[in-house]
Amino acid sequence: MEIQGLPGRLLDELGPAIASGELPEGSVLRGEELEQRFGVSRTVVREAVRVLEGMRMVASRRRVGITVLPKSLWDVFDPIVIRWRLAGADRPAQLRSLGSLRMAVEPAAAALAATHATDDDRRELSSLAVELTVAARDADLTTFLRHDIAFHALVLRASGNEMFAHLGDTVGAVLTGRTEYHLMPHQPEPYAIRLHREVADAICSGHAEEAEQAMRTIVTGALEELNQQLG
Repeated sequence: MEIQGLPGRLLDELGPAIASGELPEGSVLRGEELEQRFGVSRTVVREAVRVLEGMRMVASRRRVGITVLPKSLWDVFDPIVIRWRLAGADRPAQLRSLGSLRMAVEPAAAALAATHATDDDRRELSSLAVELTVAARDADLTTFLRHDIAFHALVLRASGNEMFAHLGDTVGAVLTGRTEYHLMPHQPEPYAIRLHREVADAICSGHAEEAEQAMRTIVTGALEELNQQLG
């Protein structure tokens, strides 16, 4: 969910400042000060703070102010929180954490998808595997990213597990971050494309173990590449 207008602009200032530690845990902000500093109305401040409260990054109390909460309380699965963390010094830890999450979830989701995917899911997955191949051949990273996000989100949805399905945006955020921060090769590696086709073929054929293994190889390889790049 992207926040538009003045509240969105205020969030684009406050969110990254909190995520990076520029505004550390325990910092207290005053609504009146934010109004004056950013030249916005009380309504705009309230709307922005309401969003941050929903992410559990701040708590607002009358006669106390807006207090920055500990990172342990944040909604770290929120794609906007992920984006803010990726924009700051927390990027390496955030990427490794998300990579570990993918290793724990996506292989299991692929195995489930082999038995729960609908005919429409299978057709779409096969089509996306072809589109990924074409985009990789053309070194079109923008198109590749769009199809890659759709591919992994579809596997999570096709698992039939609503908890896994809910992580589609989270996985999309880390795939986007890897591309935006130049942690992807200029042209996707052929073996990675082959593995995506293997996942699609295994799911379409109902072969759970093969789907799980191919997906595990994808996410393990992605995390290993990331660790090499980050040092």
